[in-house]
Amino acid sequence: MNMPIFSYSAAERGGKIVKGEKEAENDKILASQLKSQGLFLLEANEKKAGGLGGLNFNVNVQELISWIKPISLVDKMFFARNLAVMVSAGLSLTRALDALAEQTSNPKFRKIISEVNAQVTKGKSFADSLKLYDKVFGTLFTNMVEVGETTGKLSLVLKLLASQMKKDYNIRKRVKGAMLYPAIILIALLGIGALMMIYVVPTLTSTLKELNVTLPFTTQIIIKISDLLVNYSLLVFLALALMVFGFWRILKTRRGKEVFDRSVIRAPVFGSLVKKFNTARFCRALAYLITAGVPIVRALEITSSVLGSTLFQHAAREASKEIQKGKQLNAILAVYPKIFPSVIIQMVQVGEETGKLSSMLLRLAIFFEEDVTETTKNLSTIIEPILMIVIGAAVGFFAISMLQPIYSSLGNI
Repeated sequence: MNMPIFSYSAAERGGKIVKGEKEAENDKILASQLKSQGLFLLEANEKKAGGLGGLNFNVNVQELISWIKPISLVDKMFFARNLAVMVSAGLSLTRALDALAEQTSNPKFRKIISEVNAQVTKGKSFADSLKLYDKVFGTLFTNMVEVGETTGKLSLVLKLLASQMKKDYNIRKRVKGAMLYPAIILIALLGIGALMMIYVVPTLTSTLKELNVTLPFTTQIIIKISDLLVNYSLLVFLALALMVFGFWRILKTRRGKEVFDRSVIRAPVFGSLVKKFNTARFCRALAYLITAGVPIVRALEITSSVLGSTLFQHAAREASKEIQKGKQLNAILAVYPKIFPSVIIQMVQVGEETGKLSSMLLRLAIFFEEDVTETTKNLSTIIEPILMIVIGAAVGFFAISMLQPIYSSLGNI
């Protein structure tokens, strides 16, 4: 049986990229063969015969999906943590990146790590190599790595990044989990409502026409909606799809995002949760950047780029500008009482006065993260009665609107 042929690209020790074709049982054996020749495998693709004109039409669906979807926070977290362990153990950066590229299951991320390694092998700094993939790693990651390389504390910085990403992942997971329950209930409610409008209401409408009774205004509204869904269902769904797309496009604009964020912050229950979530991220990111040795002006600029809410982004950017004028951070944050509670201002003031700002910010991050955890645990208890009221009101409105005319006509007989 013939062994498969791989087309590959590899890097020489001097950084030169070499391309070629070679027979091997699999890509790992190919990598081993090339390594014995002083080459580092960057990419390998198996050449397969078949199809029209020798073209290969075999598609690995999982691999295709992994190329389309963005690289997850978990992938980057494991990358930072494992790289920190390897570097602190005394392994050279290129060897560590080589090992991580082989270990990574995501082919898209594997290619990026290999390409970063190729740049490092050519003599570029690790931070500059990562900046070529700023959309993947983000400003916080690349800037902290740059500081780590400059100060000789790369291992410490990578550990901080891994910790930050783990906390970020956990807090996001809790918030998403808390939002899932009400979302499922509302989707189910809308689905059942649509089915009733399409299948149940037309039957009741024909009964009401036979009885020849005067219909209340609410009953007329339900019948009109039902007729619209039955006769123009495709147009209705297209209109809804366009509305969702339009809303998504508005959120992509700066002004639209600002209006949405202001509305969310003011919303009951969820507004408080979003505020605590962004406060925790602000405090932790800023604490880690200061610990890594990033100047506070630059640290605030970077922090603004990792926050989800435009309100917090604006506050961080303004704080960066005002600090350059000689103002204290606590005094600047006090200008934004709607997003920064007094406890933050007081703790930041103590941190600035004692020279322990990073440790105070870290304490605040832990406090708000725990608060988010407790809030998400209790969220279902808070939302359940609200959902029951909404469902009860919807069912009651439908029942009264559709059944009242029938009972009225029976009462007149």
